Amino acid sequence: MRHRALPRRSALALAAVATVTALVATGCSAGGDDDEDAAPPPSTSSPSGPAPSGAPAEGRPNVTLPPVHAGFDYQLGAPYDPPPGVSVVARDRTAPPAPGVYNICYINAFQAQPGAEKEWDPDLLLRDASGAVVMDKDWNEAMLDVGSDAKRRRIAQKMYGWIDDCAAKGYKAVDPDNYDTYARAPKGLLTAADAKAFLSLLAAHAHEKNLAVGQKNTPELAPARKEVGLDFAVVEECGQYEECADYAAAFGDNMIVIEYTDQGMKRACKGWGDKVSIVRRDLRLVEDGTKGYHHATCRTS
Repeated sequence: MRHRALPRRSALALAAVATVTALVATGCSAGGDDDEDAAPPPSTSSPSGPAPSGAPAEGRPNVTLPPVHAGFDYQLGAPYDPPPGVSVVARDRTAPPAPGVYNICYINAFQAQPGAEKEWDPDLLLRDASGAVVMDKDWNEAMLDVGSDAKRRRIAQKMYGWIDDCAAKGYKAVDPDNYDTYARAPKGLLTAADAKAFLSLLAAHAHEKNLAVGQKNTPELAPARKEVGLDFAVVEECGQYEECADYAAAFGDNMIVIEYTDQGMKRACKGWGDKVSIVRRDLRLVEDGTKGYHHATCRTS
């Protein structure tokens, strides 16, 4: 399992680094500076694909999957008007959905937001042998303790409200992040079985609200997608780390891929560009018009 050095997070987490981002982003493209090597120009179009309505999820006729091989934008940093040709957008749960497209609602599911530990009962925060809260140090986020059925259900109850809000706003799917938290926790505190059991609770509730559920990263658990109740995959850097086939084996073409480097984008497009949704974004996911912004597709790479 590879833990990304800078995994994606919601707008609340990104806000803390936005000022630094504007100062340190380097590299160039026609659409603005980027923090990677020389990049292709930003997209003004995206691969032609289905209209913003996908097929029903297997066994769930009221749940609509994202359209396959569609133009996609990953807008966790801040919402903005989607580029031309984009028909699927992912945004943080605190943001409104983009009008006229298929919207995916991002939820930080296995960790607390930075500085939000007090919003959780103390016993729901994962603790090490000394009693200290276990942190994801990359993002200063406390891990949640999904290690028992009782705690999983208490944590899920809070997140059911978030899912309900996503549905009420008009989102069509949810993207529960940090499925792989168990792999970053101190050995023995959390297991893959804990992660699957917790995500199963969220998936069942989302389906009750007619929302599709995406698996975020975590290729080693992709084979368990039906057991958990997952409908599609939202994958960061599967081209860069040569993991796309692992997800495709479980999800087929129901994959959305985000790459952050030229190399990763080239690999993803070469193997999967005619099958799945692929976008290259800037690492910090800044909004259009901001220094460092980058959005490209396999057609424009």
